[in-house]
Amino acid sequence: MNALNEIYSGFNSLLVGLRITLGQFFKPGVTVHYPRQTLKIPRRYRGHIELVANPETGKPLCFACKLCERACPSDCISLEGVKLEGDKRKTVASYQLDFTKCSLCGSCVEVCRDGAIRFSRDYNLAGVAKEAFCMDLVQRLREQLAAATPEAPSPKRQAQPEIPHPRFSPALARARNDAPPAAVPGPAATVAAARMTPAFGAGSMDALLPRLGPPATGRAALPDAHCVGAKQGEGSIP
Repeated sequence: MNALNEIYSGFNSLLVGLRITLGQFFKPGVTVHYPRQTLKIPRRYRGHIELVANPETGKPLCFACKLCERACPSDCISLEGVKLEGDKRKTVASYQLDFTKCSLCGSCVEVCRDGAIRFSRDYNLAGVAKEAFCMDLVQRLREQLAAATPEAPSPKRQAQPEIPHPRFSPALARARNDAPPAAVPGPAATVAAARMTPAFGAGSMDALLPRLGPPATGRAALPDAHCVGAKQGEGSIP
């Protein structure tokens, strides 16, 4: 009798487990494939603090009253302000945050009377050195404003029609392919071309002629390129 009760209870528990498994099998998945997918960040999420910019001027709303610095229990805020010419009050010049000490208590945000600082929504923070978490919030605000400002579109240039180069035109290429190969000039032609070159003066020509020797009158006296190629087994050039 006890064996039958054990079999019944085991089979019943198996059916209960299968019912739960089958019920979850047909439900849509809730897994988020991070980092390609991310969850929606709640509105009251607390990241590290950041400065708020004036929507009209783009400058920080903070005027360096240092209430947040005095209210911070972790002593992780340090800021300085300057008074520019023509302004009625100071403007924050440097706002240093050491996030390694911050406990996210929110005292600095609550004590700010002008709403010049708030919690950011940055959650994916990682680094291998302490310096990566020491932030200049003024510089960070400038980078955010620069990234949010759309760039002016560059004027479109009209496409210029392509003009074929005369040295590389198809007609000239076909004419060069159909033309017979040019003959290799001999020494006599070289001397004649040198006589016609303006760069050679009379003295230069007189110095060149003894080196070349007398002009060749036949193949036996001074073989040209045809005979040299035939003797070396390269074949004659047509």
